Amino acid sequence: MSVDSVFRTRSLGVAAVGLPDQYADGKAAKVWQLYIGDTKSRTQEYRSWVVSLLKQHGVRSVLDVACGTGIDSIMLVEEGFNLVSVDASDKMLKYALKARWDRRKEPAFDQWVIEEANWLTLSEDIQKPGDGFDAVICLGNSFAHLPDFKGDQSDQKLALRNIASMVRPGGVLIIDHRNYDYILETGRAPQGKNIYYKSDLTQDITTSVLWVNSKPHMITLDYTIQVPQATLQNLPEVR
Repeated sequence: MSVDSVFRTRSLGVAAVGLPDQYADGKAAKVWQLYIGDTKSRTQEYRSWVVSLLKQHGVRSVLDVACGTGIDSIMLVEEGFNLVSVDASDKMLKYALKARWDRRKEPAFDQWVIEEANWLTLSEDIQKPGDGFDAVICLGNSFAHLPDFKGDQSDQKLALRNIASMVRPGGVLIIDHRNYDYILETGRAPQGKNIYYKSDLTQDITTSVLWVNSKPHMITLDYTIQVPQATLQNLPEVR
């Protein structure tokens, strides 16, 4: 395995503050598929549970506040839900927009709304319909990607208030994340595949925990994946 066939999210010792830039410059979006593996295999793991939960509560309108490349939104559009999908990364949204365009002749996809929005300014970025959406989802360990730069979790609290404000009274709010208690107890993330990251290309997952004043402040997972040569030719920036 040559060095050129390996892509790392960052190198140990590089300040974690630089991580959000990977979404801004589009590199993460371009290699996202390499991380998650087959999307149909991924969504099959939780499609029935999510869909049954939403239907059980009479959900029709859904706001996906962590749309990314559109994987979960596409799943729900296919199931007949009315989707508004947002993400702070226009580079990630580009792939969702392409998916919608490719299937624009299907009425459900033609009506799919995709917009750029930030959790910290959510009420300013999108218009809430009436009393709110029947359901709001934030899947894929997405919420954990919001850094606590101030050290008081004020951004996290603001984001949660803004996200919750989009749910109609009696509606459904779903936020998932990794088992960080396990990571703190063992010092590392579980190796291998999981419900969201099912790629066969993952070589290693290195776990770093930043402690500040005897309290865990940030957990960083460095994925090392072996990139196929054919992909390298199309993604020269990962070399």
